[in-house]
Formats: sequence, structure tokens, C-alpha cells
Amino acid sequence: MPVHPLHDHPAFTPAFCESEYNNLARIPDHASYTARWAADGALARRVQSAQLGLRYGDAPAETLDFFPSRRLGAPLLVFIHGGYWRALGKSDFSWIAPAYVARGAAVAILDYGLAPATPIEEIVRQMLRAHAWLYRHAGELGFDARRIVTSGHSAGGHLTAMMVGARWQEWAPDLPADLISAGLALSGLYDLEPVAMAPFLANLGLTPEQVAKLSPAYFTPERKTQMVAAVGASETNEFRRQTGLIAACWPRNVSRTLELPNCHHLDICDRLSTPGDPLFETACELLGI
Repeated sequence: MPVHPLHDHPAFTPAFCESEYNNLARIPDHASYTARWAADGALARRVQSAQLGLRYGDAPAETLDFFPSRRLGAPLLVFIHGGYWRALGKSDFSWIAPAYVARGAAVAILDYGLAPATPIEEIVRQMLRAHAWLYRHAGELGFDARRIVTSGHSAGGHLTAMMVGARWQEWAPDLPADLISAGLALSGLYDLEPVAMAPFLANLGLTPEQVAKLSPAYFTPERKTQMVAAVGASETNEFRRQTGLIAACWPRNVSRTLELPNCHHLDICDRLSTPGDPLFETACELLGI
């Protein structure tokens, strides 16, 4: 009998999960990445046309930044930041927008309430609210509501997969079943069992019930919405396993996986905004630009 992909993993122990998932401990110069992202984000907001702090919900963090395309009817790239659901923010990633605007897309970068004050299940609801808001305001924002591509990194990759698998018409009857046209998940977390066991993530408070409910690999999307799953070749075995896992569990959805050479858990984000890089060009292909 073949082994189910969910069961084909090393024995999870707290020490193992800590070693495999604590990326900052593995990247000594991690602070230089976040400092550069914040500076580049501030520069992008100064030089790029944008509508900042648009409110998609009532909670303080339920805001997004929108970078319009220079032409009406452009596709929209949505980006959801990582940080294990508990760090970073939309302003750290404004620098992703200019390359896509130059290519002909609009860009929306989302904020959400951070864990543990905001539980991951509520963060998922916030992302549903943000996408519904964008769809309903496509006309006034000037993008094509039929061409929304969602992307995200790490925890944002998890949230991207949750959006790909969302049942939009159960969330709100005025929404189309295929609200998202495609997804691009970077270094995503699709099986939350080892995340729940990592000591440095203990304050997320993930219970077995929440792991079962919030792990994309534990359910099958109803629709065949395409998703590409990318990971850095220099990432841990577990992050590479997670990417293979979602491809095995979602064969109708994951059209391909990308393993990017000479790329670790942080510099994969830089690849997303680098014209000519396979990751950037994949996003443009999904956007149809």
C-alpha cells in the first residue's frame, strides 16, 4: 500500500522542528534583509503612485496598500507577507510593486493582525475579507476583477494556499466561485503539525484541532484554481518537503513546483521582484503580462 504524502515525513520532535523551521537562526545576516526591505519599501512609496492604508475591514490592521497600473483593466497581483503570522507588515514589502507596475499589473499588498493577539484562524478570515473587498472595488481601482493572482511568502504562502482553496460563495454569495485566478506560494507552510511543535513558535498556541482545520494539505480545494509552489534550494529539508507535499496533496491545483538555486528563505522574496528571474517571470505568466 502506498504511503500517503502526509505520513511521509521524519519523526517530528521539538528539537527537530526548532532546527528545521527557525530560519532566522539559520541566516546570520537576517537583520540586513529586513532593514533593507523596510528602506526599499519606504522609497517605493515615495516614488510610486499608490493609495496607502485602504481599509478592507474594521480591525485596526485590516488595511492594504494599492499600487495602480498605468492602464485600465490590468491584472492584479496580491502579496501577503510572512513572518510566521506574528511579524513584519505590508510596508516592509512595498518594493515588490514597481517591477510589476512597470510590466503592466496593479499590485495590492495586504496587512493583517499579528499573532498571537490575532489567532491564525482570524488572520485567514482577514485575508478573505481583503480579497472580497478588492474584488468588489475593482471597478473604482481600475483593475480586472477576473484576473486576481494571489502570492505570499512563508506564512503568506500558507495564506495564499488558503485563498486558493477558499469557498468564496460560502463566504459571501455575491462573490464568484473563482475569485482568484491563480496563486503563487513562496516557501509555504501547508502542514502545520511541525509548526505547532517548534518551541520558538509556542506562542501561536496551535492545537491539534487548529492544525487539522488550518493546514492546506489536509483538505482538497473544490475548484481547479492553479497554484505554483516555489522554494529555495538552500532552504531546510522541511521547507522543501512542505512544497513537495502540497504538490502531492493538490495534484489538480499545483501545476508545477519551482526550486530556485542559490536561494534561501529570505532572498526568495527578492527573486519575486527581479525581472528576468524565473520566479518573477512565473508571476507574470500567471498574471498574463
